[in-house]
Amino acid sequence: MPESKTTVGIVSAGVYIPQTFITAADIARMSGIPENVLADKMGIRRKPVPGPNDHTNAMALWAAQDAFAQTSIQPADVDLVLCTTEEWKEYPLWTAGIKLAYDLGARRAWAIDVQMRCATTMATLKMAKGMMLSDPDLNTVLIAGGYRNGDLIDYSNPRSRFVFGLSAGGGALLLQKNYPHNHLLESAVMVDGSFSLDVIIPAGGTVEPITAEAIAARRNKIDVPDPEGMKARLDQLSLQNFLAVIDKALEKSGLSRADIGYLNILHIKPSAHQFVLRELGLREDQSYYLGDYGHIGQHDQALSIKKGLETGRLRPGMVMVMVAAGIGYAWSASVVKWE
Repeated sequence: MPESKTTVGIVSAGVYIPQTFITAADIARMSGIPENVLADKMGIRRKPVPGPNDHTNAMALWAAQDAFAQTSIQPADVDLVLCTTEEWKEYPLWTAGIKLAYDLGARRAWAIDVQMRCATTMATLKMAKGMMLSDPDLNTVLIAGGYRNGDLIDYSNPRSRFVFGLSAGGGALLLQKNYPHNHLLESAVMVDGSFSLDVIIPAGGTVEPITAEAIAARRNKIDVPDPEGMKARLDQLSLQNFLAVIDKALEKSGLSRADIGYLNILHIKPSAHQFVLRELGLREDQSYYLGDYGHIGQHDQALSIKKGLETGRLRPGMVMVMVAAGIGYAWSASVVKWE
């Protein structure tokens, strides 16, 4: 489909990665899972963990500053901050986006926090584009957030092993109306609420308020109450829904799988990563596997852009498809003509 006269482009991608890492060997000692299983089957060779000052929204700020360092656009030019900082952050019930905009120097911008777990980025891109096209006052929008849900892992709980890759960092995407490059085309989002209670932190909400006993029982950590039941229902469905949102976003953009040049995909186990590549007819060098970074939640997309550019896998003229899934369960994809 032809693009409308008004376009939205990605000006830059910013990333912050903590300097401290743990390796598959470290996780093996904590979990009892063999190191080769963690590295080869789960795809966790190593991953960043937060240092003493790497607070969640602070990492969002540093990622945003990295994005601005690549352009002449200034924080004062920003009209809106869509903050994707995770709920596990500096303070409970805290409006992180307002603080992010203030610390960044985006003093005339308004801000809102957006949450969809690891599917947040593409849903936020869809929101941002719709808002920018409908509101003449929104010309420059920052999407940025931080993530350290790795803090919530209980490595002694085998039920939660599928979240052992959760790590830490920040990501940012700077958007501008009628920017001449990197046009954001269309996005697609799917959800299935039947999985909403399959991955939870049992204690700390209104159902089970936090207590000393709950903490001692590690009920303030991520748990999967029925891992086998979840796996049986989710495995094939999730991979098919990855493809479904990709196809829908491509179709809305007037494109097909044959047009994809670079697949920007979140960190998942290597077998699932390879499955998606095969189904899309892509080579391994048309994506970047994040095995040395783990899963930085909704910020994998910003990191994949950076690594794609650094390695020459993402090049001018390519169609980039971004895709992710988040617990709850949600799947999202966006198409970008990288120019």
